[in-house]
Amino acid sequence: MSEAGDVLDFLCARFTRLDERLDRIDRKLDEIVTRLGALERKFAGIELDYAALQQRLDNVDRRLDRMERRLDLVDEVAAPTP
Repeated sequence: MSEAGDVLDFLCARFTRLDERLDRIDRKLDEIVTRLGALERKFAGIELDYAALQQRLDNVDRRLDRMERRLDLVDEVAAPTP
């Protein structure tokens, strides 16, 4: 019976260690998911900033085209950019 008890104690210790490792993995996975969410939010903010910059550049381009036409700096044959 002592041998069976030793095996049972060994297995219990091993399962305890395995359970502790799984808990650490769970905590790390939760941290990674949290950090990934933060990165996704930052990336979405960067995309919004990029879109705003593109819009501002489009506005500057239209204003420049309008100024060039008013100052007769462009040929009438050239089609204006949208």
